[in-house]
Amino acid sequence: MHRHVGGLLSTLALVSAEPVSGAPSPAPPAPETLRFTDDGRIPNSRFPVLIYRAVLPPETEDLAGAFETLFRRHGWPAQWRAGVYAIHHYHSTAHETLGVAAGHARLMLGGEHGQEVDVGPGDVVVLPAGTGHRRLRADSEFLVVGAYPEGQQWDMMRGEPSERPAALERIAAVPLPKGDPVSGAKGALVTLWK
Repeated sequence: MHRHVGGLLSTLALVSAEPVSGAPSPAPPAPETLRFTDDGRIPNSRFPVLIYRAVLPPETEDLAGAFETLFRRHGWPAQWRAGVYAIHHYHSTAHETLGVAAGHARLMLGGEHGQEVDVGPGDVVVLPAGTGHRRLRADSEFLVVGAYPEGQQWDMMRGEPSERPAALERIAAVPLPKGDPVSGAKGALVTLWK
């Protein structure tokens, strides 16, 4: 899912998601939630997928850099900028956040019989460990920032029967994040992933 796109790291000034001094902090956005069960190939998770719409304005200059700043602030450092693989896969060693920095795509979440979801600039998808995902289609501009909770490194599982027993053990051992990648310690993930 994550091939590094060389030369995309920008030296542009990052847009701060911090509120202006003295201004009230905006209320954390409420995410859409999707739940998927184990389909025998893709384990999915007991925790829901969270989809935040328009977390950052699509016209934000250096939207990828702004997502990296936001995620890092909440304990989810970004590890790559790329697209999303066109094959069903999941991660057994980490929870994953995808911040859409450019373009539009249709993703399939939850495995072969999951749910199709359209995403665009400014949207964020939070995938608990074990959740299947793939790109169904995307325009040529599609770019995602991938981030993981501090200390977690992603792996690549394709739903093969031989990988399943060890993958299930790893998923069960992945610790919960300390905060939500969009809203931090008071974000929806903290409540919804109990």
